[in-house]
Amino acid sequence: MSERGAQSLELNAPRTLPASYGPSRPAFSVVVPCFNEAEGVGEFHKRLRTVMDSLAAPWEVVYVNDGSRDETLEALRRLKSADPRVGIVNLSRNFGKEIALTAGLDHAGGDQVIVIDADLQDPPEVILDLVAKSKEGFDVVYAQRRTRSGETWLKKTTASAFYRISSRLSRNFTIPANTGDFRVMSRRATDALLKLRETHRYMKGLFAWIGFPSAAVLYDRDPRFAGETSFNYWKLWNLAIEGVTSFTALPLKLSTYLGLLSALAAIIYALFIVARTVLFGNPVAGYPSLIVVILFMGGTQLMVLGIIGEYLGRVFNETKGRPLYLATEFEPPAALRRESRAS
Repeated sequence: MSERGAQSLELNAPRTLPASYGPSRPAFSVVVPCFNEAEGVGEFHKRLRTVMDSLAAPWEVVYVNDGSRDETLEALRRLKSADPRVGIVNLSRNFGKEIALTAGLDHAGGDQVIVIDADLQDPPEVILDLVAKSKEGFDVVYAQRRTRSGETWLKKTTASAFYRISSRLSRNFTIPANTGDFRVMSRRATDALLKLRETHRYMKGLFAWIGFPSAAVLYDRDPRFAGETSFNYWKLWNLAIEGVTSFTALPLKLSTYLGLLSALAAIIYALFIVARTVLFGNPVAGYPSLIVVILFMGGTQLMVLGIIGEYLGRVFNETKGRPLYLATEFEPPAALRRESRAS
């Protein structure tokens, strides 16, 4: 069996250092999930290479092709042929950004791991500030957006509202506002994160849940360099639901309270009907009010069932025990592979 094929059989187990690296461990691993990034990944790597070389330490970059439908995989292979520090994880289909990010973390072997997107909205130059801050003793240093160029007013408003809500719903930990996946993590923080293997993954919440000493670095987010984002408002809505249901059962409690309030209102209304009948007789009730009550109660019941279904569906998916992802190949960074063979 070829080396590429052999490595693809081991892609679903979390590990701190790919086996092909031997004793070599880079100082930095950069994890970059990619989906339809053929137009901009070349410019991204050019800027990333300049930044990482300035750190004067061994580094690697692990690109994860998340089932791209354009020429992303071919572009990544061209980068690999030109730069031996490039590694590629090619997923068997599109699993979504959260899973693609996890796949990259599984195959990142550095003492510190940097997570960044390939669309250049997060400038690679900010990595220098993140690394400098981490030297003050922080295990996690996340990039916090000061401005968000190229985004609509609606996107900014809904994002701000979601961060406020998620922070209030999260118990015993706080998800930082205006913060994405862009960050640097120590080896122990990365290993702790990789122990969390739930199927429904909301990475911003998982990053916060593991704890460890953390700090923020402010930066200005740029517009997307090329192409169009794959996230629409429907996907963002589903991601928001994922974030809420992954870290709190408060919606279920609210459903209980809503049911109690509805029952209490029904009892009060029944007492009112009895009192009015005793005092004023029993005139024929209005048809519109009856329909309104029926529709209200029916809508409330369907909403509560939907909330229960969201949680029950997640339990069902977790019990299947399926791997988080499947991949056709893993091409490790050739530079580190040569070092391990020479040692």
